[in-house]
Amino acid sequence: MTGATGGLGRAIAKALAGRGATLVLSGRKADALEALAAELPGEGHRSLPSDLAEPGAAEKLAAEAAEVDVLVANAGLPGTGLLTDFTPEEVKRALRVNLEAPMLTAQALFPAMVERGSGHLVFISSLSGKAASPRSSIYNATKFGLRGFALGLRIDLGSKGVGVSLISPGFIREAGMFADSGAKPPPGMGTGTPQQVGAAVVKAIERDKVEVAVAPIPLRVMSHFALASPRIAVRAQSGSAGQKAAKAVADGHPADKS
Repeated sequence: MTGATGGLGRAIAKALAGRGATLVLSGRKADALEALAAELPGEGHRSLPSDLAEPGAAEKLAAEAAEVDVLVANAGLPGTGLLTDFTPEEVKRALRVNLEAPMLTAQALFPAMVERGSGHLVFISSLSGKAASPRSSIYNATKFGLRGFALGLRIDLGSKGVGVSLISPGFIREAGMFADSGAKPPPGMGTGTPQQVGAAVVKAIERDKVEVAVAPIPLRVMSHFALASPRIAVRAQSGSAGQKAAKAVADGHPADKS
């Protein structure tokens, strides 16, 4: 599991360990990984520190993890801000962590799953993979891309006994980009919890779900509508409330681009 030490990562790890899984935990912070592995229920959990923003890190991590039954690709960067706020290297970093790393990790791990005739690949995406939002063109690009990759891969692997699932959170309180930046979600949209994201991952694996959205029903409906009518969705997102919330998130994450 990548991105294990963030708020969502910890909730996912606890949910999986609670179902009896033995975890291989990855993230940038070695001490935090060791602490998480020690506090999870069960035995045999291990940690593999890795910075997926570095070239070749995804392939190295997959090789070190060796054969696993499930991949949970959770690592991600906010990638928030205007495109002009990013250097070319910062753009590459966001693409590498959010899109390239999940693709390469899956590429390295799924052949052994196919050989065994079982396994599951879970990609933590976002409703931002369905509906674009202000000051998030790079983040939106990675999540739209991850969505397309996962759905296409599911078609390719479905007959081979390997499941592929998307988890698409909306606004999450207590963890994720709003909690990390100190910004407040747009009013009236509703929020989910990290624990709900963890439960969604378990549900996706156990029931072989194509996608599990973690958001109140109105927000899920709006995201589906955005896919069907992007012109109207873009116009709606251009309002002052959405712009204000997006600016607050971007202002709270200046260090996460580099």
